Amino acid sequence: MFTVKPLPSVEERDEALVIGLFEGANSWSGLAGEYDARLGGRLSELQKEGDISAKRGRIAAVHPFLPMGAKRLYFVGLGKKEELTFERLREVFGKLFCTLKQAKRTKAAVALDTFTTEAVDGNEAAHALAEAYHLATYEFPGYKQKKSEPDYQLESLIVYTAAEAAEIEASLFVGSVYGKATNSARTLVNTPGNLLTASDLADYAVKLANRYDFDYEILEKEDMERLGMGALLAVNQGSKQPPKLIVLKYQGKDEWEDVIALVGKGVTFDTGGYCLKPRDSMVDMKTDMAGAAAVLGAMEAIGELRPEQNVLAVIPATDNMISGEAFKPDDVITSLSGKTIEVKNTDAEGRLILADAVTYAKQCGANYIIDVATLTGGVIVALGADKTGAMTNNEELFEQVLEASMETGEFIWRLPITEHDRERVRSSKIADLNNSPGREGHAIMGGAFIGEFAEDTPWVHLDIAGTAAAKKDGDLGPAGATGVMVRTLTAFVERFGQDD
Repeated sequence: MFTVKPLPSVEERDEALVIGLFEGANSWSGLAGEYDARLGGRLSELQKEGDISAKRGRIAAVHPFLPMGAKRLYFVGLGKKEELTFERLREVFGKLFCTLKQAKRTKAAVALDTFTTEAVDGNEAAHALAEAYHLATYEFPGYKQKKSEPDYQLESLIVYTAAEAAEIEASLFVGSVYGKATNSARTLVNTPGNLLTASDLADYAVKLANRYDFDYEILEKEDMERLGMGALLAVNQGSKQPPKLIVLKYQGKDEWEDVIALVGKGVTFDTGGYCLKPRDSMVDMKTDMAGAAAVLGAMEAIGELRPEQNVLAVIPATDNMISGEAFKPDDVITSLSGKTIEVKNTDAEGRLILADAVTYAKQCGANYIIDVATLTGGVIVALGADKTGAMTNNEELFEQVLEASMETGEFIWRLPITEHDRERVRSSKIADLNNSPGREGHAIMGGAFIGEFAEDTPWVHLDIAGTAAAKKDGDLGPAGATGVMVRTLTAFVERFGQDD
């Protein structure tokens, strides 16, 4: 849908031309100045009157009514030039695309060079533009009967620039990949649990593998029993739906070495088991597989971008239900690693299935592990709903994940794991580990438990319980699933091992 063209003249007949405005004396220079001159200074007058503003996030539509040139002009306020960042620009573009969508525009053009600074070059602006388009215009299709009204979508976007077209096209492609992959994860998370079982998640992964020529393996319940995946099997005991362990392999190097494992929690619905959640807490538990969705979204992006890395995706998938067969508090189970676990809380199930998944990732040759999970309400209490909690056993690996998160604007904050925390996880009197040693530091306890299975393998844990879904619409998408960590994982894989 993106077409890159050289800078236009004021005679170019566009349906809608978008121009960025910075605060300062030179607002009306370049293309904006040419239109202002053709309109006898009327545009600068509108700015003085407040109808057009260069303040960041302000968008104004003007109909020039000229015989030639753009039919409509959209002026986008960018604030002070020295304060513009990639993240802020992406948000501004998101607001722009929401505005164009509301106005039912199907064609538009953007003067890209009016959105660049010394800190944000044309390639970054193009990436932000494409990513924002896909994120901001996302809609979950839902299951309502279709209305007879026509669906207006932006079908064509011309990108005018003086920069090298091939480079801008490449950046538009990468931005589109990031945005589309995030939206794929959003759709998975938004899908109701009765329509997205572990089997459905496995089918989705197989289609992804076939599309991108990944090697794949789907472990069935019988395979898990044979291997001794007692932790994953315990969580699944109360369900009529069979569990799946989903494994995807992307080999971007000649040898299967330096393998990055992305492990995603795939609880397709969580009742809490016999430690039953209250009704209000159980609503939206279809989102408890957002870690799995993030990993699958990242694998989609990796399939498109083909980085020179080896990536292993491991997703333990099940629901957590209640029946006469369900596991109970005080049960003792044996994990794939051989470590025994005393179950003190059946609602601390995510760390159990991740335990077996992390062990299996190591058996498949993982040299580095990143797990992503909607693991604890405790991380929301600690950090709020807009921050992802992180824990690690390896400073260097964490720094690379942190840099990727800063690059993509997905904020993470590190929580500590001390020896005292490890002792609490090992505090069971009858088993090697206790899956829920108390409310204090609950988020840390979840991470520390998973760390017992990562052992000496460099590992980062990302708790997305707060960031996996948004309660309100935003400039980069509607309320509901956010697809958080898709872009961070992708950026991490792309830049892994590279010196700045």
